[in-house]
Amino acid sequence: MQDILRVEGLSLSFTQYTTGLHQRELTVLHDLSLTVSSGQVVAVVGASGSGKSLLAHAILGLLPYNSHMSGRILYAGQPLTPKRAQALRGQEIVLVPQGTTCLDPLMQVGAQIRRGSRTAEAVQKCREALKRYGLGQETEQMYPFELSGGMARRVLIATAAMERPRLVVADEPTPGLDARSAKRMLGHFRELAEAGAAVLFITHDLELALTVADQIVVLYAGETIEQTTPDRLRHPYTRALWQALPQNGFHTLPGTQPYPGEITQGCQFAPRCPICRADCRKRAHIPYRQTDTGHIRCLYDGEDET
Repeated sequence: MQDILRVEGLSLSFTQYTTGLHQRELTVLHDLSLTVSSGQVVAVVGASGSGKSLLAHAILGLLPYNSHMSGRILYAGQPLTPKRAQALRGQEIVLVPQGTTCLDPLMQVGAQIRRGSRTAEAVQKCREALKRYGLGQETEQMYPFELSGGMARRVLIATAAMERPRLVVADEPTPGLDARSAKRMLGHFRELAEAGAAVLFITHDLELALTVADQIVVLYAGETIEQTTPDRLRHPYTRALWQALPQNGFHTLPGTQPYPGEITQGCQFAPRCPICRADCRKRAHIPYRQTDTGHIRCLYDGEDET
């Protein structure tokens, strides 16, 4: 497998005005790293505010003007600069967005999938994409308001699949869907991966992620705290997410995720961690170290110690 996407030590901050003309830099992502290879579905899991969508925007080159980014994003081994991202976006790199409102309400579905092209080749590819996701030719003539929620999401995937992408970024594509429809949607992402694409599936739902992902990446307070296989969840926070699932007893963890900049040193998870030790709070930085299944940001994760 080839590494299609590598994020290495990504940090992201925003310039904000406080009082008058005074400014401050608010860091929202810090030392974020992950890898997605061809043929893989990698699920990025985290609570609201953990930085999932900002990661997607950074990959796609869609950050606002007041943002400042450091670290590296590599696509197929080469730096993914904003200029390169713009050239590849919609071609090799595609987004399946969270909301269906991104469909143009005044344009028929077929024209949107074809990006306005009327060539015989484009029409044929459009029909093949619709058929692949269980939508008939009549869908081409429909407007977005005529689609059900499930149909609209399948149209978005069909649009993404039109160009046979190498990287698919799916940003929370299943909210509002029942469990059966959500699993069907994830099956479509698995098909894209089996066709050779690298799929980055962003979600807050660990249960869904575990059903489809080859690798799980967990974010907490703007940091990657773990990348591992679904059967080896090791970080205390990831374990807490697993224990909070209904089938595992719905054991919730006290406390909340800190706001950006609230914890300036040590482990961001330390105030809530059941195995926290003095070193976790005192160290200036918790390293993101390699394990037998991936990486983890934890000094004492219950399996080995440093």
